[in-house]
Amino acid sequence: MIIVIDGDEGRITIEEAPLEDLNTHLIGRQLTEMYAQGEKDMRNVSVVSSGQAAAFSRYACLNFSWYDVRRKDVRVKQAGRGGSGLVFRHKRIKALVVRFSTMKGDSNNPADMELIRKAGKRINKEISDLDSKQNHMRSVGTGHLPPIMNEFDLLPVHNFRYGSHPDAGNLDTEVWRNLYTQGLPDGCWYGCTLSCAHGIDHFHLQTGPYKDQVVLVDGPEYETIAGEGSNIGVFDPLAIAELNFYCDTYGVDTISFGNSVAFAMECYADGIINDTITGGLKLAWGNARAVLELLHQLARGEGFGHIVGQGVRYMKRLFVEQYGADPKFVNDIGMEVKGMEISEYMTKESLAQQGGYGLAVKGAQHDEAWLIFMDMVRKELPTFEAKAEALHYFPLWRTWFSLHGLCKLPWNDIVPANNKQTAEPNKVPEHVENYTWLYEGLSGKPTRPEDLVAQSERVYNFQRLLALKLGYGTREHDQIPYRAMGPVTADEYQSRVERYDQQLRDLVGVDPAAMTLPEKMETLREYREAQYKKLADAVYARRGWDASGIPTLAKIRALGIDFPDVIELVKQKTGG
Repeated sequence: MIIVIDGDEGRITIEEAPLEDLNTHLIGRQLTEMYAQGEKDMRNVSVVSSGQAAAFSRYACLNFSWYDVRRKDVRVKQAGRGGSGLVFRHKRIKALVVRFSTMKGDSNNPADMELIRKAGKRINKEISDLDSKQNHMRSVGTGHLPPIMNEFDLLPVHNFRYGSHPDAGNLDTEVWRNLYTQGLPDGCWYGCTLSCAHGIDHFHLQTGPYKDQVVLVDGPEYETIAGEGSNIGVFDPLAIAELNFYCDTYGVDTISFGNSVAFAMECYADGIINDTITGGLKLAWGNARAVLELLHQLARGEGFGHIVGQGVRYMKRLFVEQYGADPKFVNDIGMEVKGMEISEYMTKESLAQQGGYGLAVKGAQHDEAWLIFMDMVRKELPTFEAKAEALHYFPLWRTWFSLHGLCKLPWNDIVPANNKQTAEPNKVPEHVENYTWLYEGLSGKPTRPEDLVAQSERVYNFQRLLALKLGYGTREHDQIPYRAMGPVTADEYQSRVERYDQQLRDLVGVDPAAMTLPEKMETLREYREAQYKKLADAVYARRGWDASGIPTLAKIRALGIDFPDVIELVKQKTGG
C-alpha cells in the first residue's frame, strides 16, 4: 500500500500500490510524477520509501526524496538508522507520499515572524561569509572530512583496527570536489544557505541490476566514504560511489553495511569463515567487487550477503554457534552497541567519545554526541566530571534537533567569527540563541536555552525508561566492544607501540620494557576498561540515574514524567 498525505486537500488516504518499481531511485521519480500536478508541481511532492532490501535486512533504512529543480531529477537522502525500512516493509507500506504546494515562511502561523527572520538573516550571512574560511560545506560538504580524520588517526581502517592509511589520499577533499557536480549551492532543502548535499551526475554503473545505466549518485557523505571505503580497505572513490548508489536505492544503511562487511572481512582474514561459507566470495580487504556482490545478494535475500544484512550482533552469535569462533574475540572486534553498528570514527584515544557511543540511548551513532575533537584533539575535557557534563548536555541538545525536525549542521559546522572568544565555544552560544528566537518566534513563548534543553531531557529520559521496559536500559547494555577502547590484536598494539608504551609508563605507572607483549596488552586493557567504568559512573550521576543506569525517582519527578506506570516500572526494576 501507499500512504498519501495531501496537504492541499487536507486529506490522508491509503491507496493500493500500483505496479511501479520498488527500488528508491525509480519509485521516487515515478510517484513524484504520479502525484504532482504537472512539471512545476514536482518540487511540492516528497516520497518516503525503502528499496527491495527492506524485506531482508535488519538495518534497512528509509529514503526521503526532493525534486532538484536544476537537475530536473528526484534525489534522496537516507534517514533512519536502526531498521526503520524493515518496519516499513513489515507493515506492507511501499511508500509514503506527501504533497503540499503552498509552503511559505509563515505557513504555520508564527507568533512573531520578525524574530524568526532575525535568526535567519544572522545564520545565513555567517554561512555565506565564513564557510569558505572554515569547513567548505557549500563546496564539498562532509567530503572534506576524510583527510582531517586521517591526520588525527581517527579514520577507521580495517574494521577500526587503525586510524590512518597510506592510501587515504585517494579519498581526499579534492577527489570529491572534482567528482561532485553542479557546483554550489547544492542542498537538500529549498532555501538552505549551507547547501552541503552534493551529488555525482552521469555516473556509469559497473555492476548489479542497473549495470551500464547512467544514474545520479547522491553523495557520498563522510560516513559512507569511511564505511564503504577505508574501513573495508577500499580506496577507490568510484567503487565507493557505486556502493553508495546501490545502498541508497536498495534502502541499506551505509554505516551498518560498511561495519558488517568489515567485521566479516576480519573474520575471513582470521580464518573464522572461509570461501565455502561465503559462497566463493573472497572477502579480502579492499575487494570492492566482492563487496558489491554481497550488497546485491543482500538486496535479493540470498547467499552470504543475506547473513551480512543481519548486522554485526547477529553474525557474532552465528559465527560462535556454527563456525567455532572465540566468543571473546568476536565480541571484542564486533563494532556494535545495543545492536547498532558504530559510526565511522576511531575512539581508542577518546574516552568521552567511547561514552558517546556506549551511553547513547539509541545505540552507537554520532547523532547524540560527537566529542572527539573536544576530548582528544583540544584536550578540553580533562576530568571525568567534564566528560560527564559534555555527555549530559550534547546528547540533549542534539536530541532537540530531532524533536523539531531540524538539521544540526548550521548549528556547529559554520560558527561565528568571534565564537572562540565566547564562554562556551563548543556550544556555539550565538547559534543556540538563534534557536531560542526561532522557538519563541513560532510559539510566542519567551524562550531561554535551558528551556530547549529541558524539552529534550524529558524525552531523553523517557526513551531510557522505554528501553528499560523492553528489557534494556541498564549498565550491561551500555558496554562497548574493547576495540573501541584499545588494541585487540598484537599488530594493533605494535602499529602504535610508542603511544601505548608511553601510556603504560605515564598513566598506569609500569615499565613496558620489563613486560611481554601479551602482558602489556592485558595491563593496558585493565586500565582502559576501568576508565570506561568510571566514566559511566560519572555520566549516570550527572544525568540523575542510579548506578545501574536507571533514572531515579527524584529525576523522574523533577522532569514531570512521574506517571503511575513509570513509577511502578522503576520501583520494579530497582526494588525501591
